[in-house]
Amino acid sequence: QVQLVESGGGLVQAGGSLRLSCAASGRTFSSYAMGWFRQAPGKEREFVATNSRSGDNSYYADPVMGRFTISRDNANNTVYLQMNSLKPEDTAVYYCAASSQYMRATAHAYGYWGQGTQVTVSS
Repeated sequence: QVQLVESGGGLVQAGGSLRLSCAASGRTFSSYAMGWFRQAPGKEREFVATNSRSGDNSYYADPVMGRFTISRDNANNTVYLQMNSLKPEDTAVYYCAASSQYMRATAHAYGYWGQGTQVTVSS
């Protein structure tokens, strides 16, 4: 079992930055690939980024490539999403998730989810 709690969301102007954190409970955090997803109002949940168990490898959705960075601290059971050059279209609830599979970009591969944190980017 893994419990995930996101934090760091908020309101930011376009072009600004935010850093999301996701704290995981349990002693097996390093055995999970971690991912970030987001869901805007009226839209389906979409993949944002994922990284491997060690954090050495990452994969990003095209809309965030070059602007967002996923990282993790296995010693402290935390995964981060650094978001730079934010755009209004990045506005969404952001979720972190844990998967026993390797760096998947589909939501159904993730068995554990946090409650989400709201990110709002004003123009």
